[in-house]
Amino acid sequence: MSEIASRNIHQHLINLLEQHDARFRVVEHEAVGKCEAVSEIRGTALGQGAKALLCKIKGNGVKKHVLAILAADLQADLSRLAQHFGSSKASLASPAEVDELTACVFGAIPPFSFHPDLHLVADPVLFQRFDDIAFNAGLLEKSVIMNTGDYLRIARPELVDFRRE
Repeated sequence: MSEIASRNIHQHLINLLEQHDARFRVVEHEAVGKCEAVSEIRGTALGQGAKALLCKIKGNGVKKHVLAILAADLQADLSRLAQHFGSSKASLASPAEVDELTACVFGAIPPFSFHPDLHLVADPVLFQRFDDIAFNAGLLEKSVIMNTGDYLRIARPELVDFRRE
């Protein structure tokens, strides 16, 4: 079992946010799979949702995993993401890779990288429209709504335009 798999990602995330004096709140809710449904339960706009996509980038001598964060009302352009890294191909990672690199199931991945081999990028539109972002916090039935500026300060993602135009 990898070091990350032995962690309680939800508690690790909450501890991190508290240590950095983040402005956030936890919302407990039913485990629902669709971004639209969970944003309604949270009482947030769909565009406030931070969708986390675990991507595999390969080609042109590049081979890496990227946790790509995108506003839930937008779609990813994986070819733009691959191009950013000088690669020719990007695809979504397998469930086994998601488990290994995030210790979460699809849909529960928070927009933070807790694995040294997982590069964190975020599309800047997510931070331009709302003062708070919302995301599943390591568990399908727990979300965090947090201040956008605090997220950027703590997570420090590389900002990359990779949304579909």
